Amino acid sequence: MNDCLDILIADDNDSDRFILTTILKKLGHTVRAAQDGLEALVLFESKRPDLVLLDALMPRMDGLDCARQIKAMCGDHLIPIIFLTSLRDAGSLADCLDAGGDDFLSKPYNKVILQAKIQAFLRMKKLHSVVQSQRDEISQHNDHLVHEQEIAKLVFDNIAHPGCIKAKNITYLLSPMAVFNGDMLLAARDPSGGMYVLLGDFTGHGLPAAIGAMPASEIFYGMTNKGFSMEEILREINKKLKTILPVNVFCCMCMVNMNFREKWVKLWVAGLPDVYIYRVKSRQIERIKSRSLPLGVLSDERFKVESEIYELEYGDRLYLWSDGIHEAKNDAGEMFGNEELQRIFKQNVVPNRLFEEIKVGVREYTGGKAQDDDYTMAEVIMVTPETVEDQAQEIKAKKAASSQVVMDWTISCELRTDTLKTFNPLPLMTHIIMEVPGLKAHSGKLYTILSELYSNSLEHGILGLSSNLKKSAAGFSQYYRERDERLKAMDVGVITVVLTHAPRKDGGQLFVRIEDSGDGFDYKSKINNDHKTDGYSGRGIPLVRTLCESLEYKGKGNIVEAVYVWSYRSQSG
Repeated sequence: MNDCLDILIADDNDSDRFILTTILKKLGHTVRAAQDGLEALVLFESKRPDLVLLDALMPRMDGLDCARQIKAMCGDHLIPIIFLTSLRDAGSLADCLDAGGDDFLSKPYNKVILQAKIQAFLRMKKLHSVVQSQRDEISQHNDHLVHEQEIAKLVFDNIAHPGCIKAKNITYLLSPMAVFNGDMLLAARDPSGGMYVLLGDFTGHGLPAAIGAMPASEIFYGMTNKGFSMEEILREINKKLKTILPVNVFCCMCMVNMNFREKWVKLWVAGLPDVYIYRVKSRQIERIKSRSLPLGVLSDERFKVESEIYELEYGDRLYLWSDGIHEAKNDAGEMFGNEELQRIFKQNVVPNRLFEEIKVGVREYTGGKAQDDDYTMAEVIMVTPETVEDQAQEIKAKKAASSQVVMDWTISCELRTDTLKTFNPLPLMTHIIMEVPGLKAHSGKLYTILSELYSNSLEHGILGLSSNLKKSAAGFSQYYRERDERLKAMDVGVITVVLTHAPRKDGGQLFVRIEDSGDGFDYKSKINNDHKTDGYSGRGIPLVRTLCESLEYKGKGNIVEAVYVWSYRSQSG
């Protein structure tokens, strides 16, 4: 910026105006003179000077009104205004400053003081120009960054939410503090027709916190689609996060496995606020506390999944949340917490409105002020299996399959003692079957058939477990504790699985043969039973029989053969 300024003088006194003009021109500045405020406004609008000298008292328009209008025309630009005045009382001087004045110059004028003030304002204008330039540059960078984040978030959301988060039995709130969410909420159907829901809360906020959600969601969706258990999925996510996350960054998490047919839910909570089970008929609340450390903290060798199983009725609800809900603060700095939540639960009359009542409760408690954390909350309802069927996806799968060629193959695998102890073959078998074009739409039925037959061979044939233990939720848990103990102590055991697929005119036929080295399985008392939907045991074989064209046990009950016939026109599972 040039040190020679364009200066506007407005003074109704001819001699004062002449003296100032002479001084300023000798200092090398360009001078424009006006006799009153109205002339000054016309000159200012046309010439846009660098500095304005205004007499406070002038006819037609005084200096105060002129200053106000000049400041309004300036906008963000700095145009200093120095009032020329012989006023001395504090009130009058304050009025000049309130009108937009930046300084005073007392009459009679002193050349040295005038020059010093001009130089001071020149330095101020240079600084203001630099600040404006930096502000504009920062604004451009911010706009560019926000645009990039919005694109990245779009990609992230496409990766993080390909599942069934919008299923009829899920209601959710995802309210990030920034563009990116440090919380994640995932949901997916497994091949058996059940549902997995995962809510995670990473350390921190924004993009750094959200980065870990991408690999976690890929593992979640990839493994649920292949039929892996909740324990296996959590272990794999923990292993990944432990590898990629820096020290002191981890993910608090809750994972839910819902079985709609048998009406139970398996819960695992690590570092998040208590999960609520709301039993609609009794209006009772059960709080499930965290029993594990967050993911990404422990090594794979030390990581354990301690889950709990709860029996639910249709209509019962689960409530999951990140700590942002509980730690939302009011004006007094008090947290929302469990007490406020329980008050809302007790006051609820219509269960379908409860989720919205909690959202409103948090908003009213905080007074609607800006969030200081990510807010995430989910309501998951136990519903009938038919409620959560995605018919549109099944139809799409069948249409896609109708234009492809069905493969003809046989695959056989033998699982020995050490493998049986540590390896779950169901995801591998499901993955192989799903490679047949058109069979993906039947994944639910096929997974049920394979899991029931394989579980019977392992648990009853080799381990000798009795289904009579599974008569209650407590017995159900005891059954699987004993299963783990017998599996660890097993000395000898072999299971052979043979899968054969043959094409048919409008679909195909899958032959399943499973043989175990155990002492046999008491299938005769169950194979002809009617299929039932209540209880925890005795439903597997009758269900498989209804799904298959044929089901036959051979030998001492240690060999089972099943045939599943499918077509593009048939209803999928």
